[in-house]
Amino acid sequence: MELTLGPELTDQLKRVLTSLELLLPRPVATIDWETVRAANWRRHSFSGTLEPIPEIESIHLEDLLGIEEQKKSVEENTRQFLAGLPANNALLWGTRGTGKSSLVRALLHSYAPQGLRVIQVDKDDLVHLPEIVDAIKGRPYRFILFSDDLSFEVGDSGYKMLKSALDGSVYAPPENALIYVTSNRRHLLPEYESDNRGAMMVNNEVHHGEAVEEKISLSGRFGLWVGFHPFSQDQYLEVTRRWAGKLCEKHGKPLVWTKEASSAAILWSQKKGDRSGRIAYQFANHWVGRQFLEDAKG
Repeated sequence: MELTLGPELTDQLKRVLTSLELLLPRPVATIDWETVRAANWRRHSFSGTLEPIPEIESIHLEDLLGIEEQKKSVEENTRQFLAGLPANNALLWGTRGTGKSSLVRALLHSYAPQGLRVIQVDKDDLVHLPEIVDAIKGRPYRFILFSDDLSFEVGDSGYKMLKSALDGSVYAPPENALIYVTSNRRHLLPEYESDNRGAMMVNNEVHHGEAVEEKISLSGRFGLWVGFHPFSQDQYLEVTRRWAGKLCEKHGKPLVWTKEASSAAILWSQKKGDRSGRIAYQFANHWVGRQFLEDAKG
């Protein structure tokens, strides 16, 4: 007996199938890690996929000025990892614009020929860590699972998943993956005055309340902490001058750095309300570009 659908039911089925098609992820080709150096985890309705990042900012380690100790620490950890030696998951924390995420990109640029790869994972997608690590397990490359500008609110689902992964539970990354995160917060969670109300004094030592202990517990699971702090004025001016020198050299002209340039750089940072590598670079672009234009007019 042949079943015949009326035109109204046929139209309804077409609408249902169209809606289902919109929910399903687009077919994505398997990533060729030989040619792809970085990827994003792109979330879809039910899960997600790894999608190649076609272009990566071309920044070198030597371009990151004023953070020599931080560079040394993170680079050494990364080299250990690439060599198959013990290495730590890393928390890069501190003031905005100080080079935390730029350092990770610079490491990729320097060490991609040695097999380093980066997978960027947004905070809301950390719940998919098990699927991500399954996709790279056994690959002949070394992966940094990178989450930028990370912070949590109490109850975020990604918080527990990240904590489990750092704990070495069943969700832990394989031996060819490490977790690097950047954050403006050292403990990744907001800290309130009320958190310390449960603190006690025991033998002249402060024992924090449960709220504080919980907030410290996540950051404490990172083996490597690297702090990035605002520059002093002298450091800021030195980094600004060095950036200006690099830009002048790039355009084939010698650097002429004057007291006027230093004063303008200080005023620039005061207007921005910050002294960091990013602010120094922005001023150097402004100053050098303006000087070249004035020279061209003259």
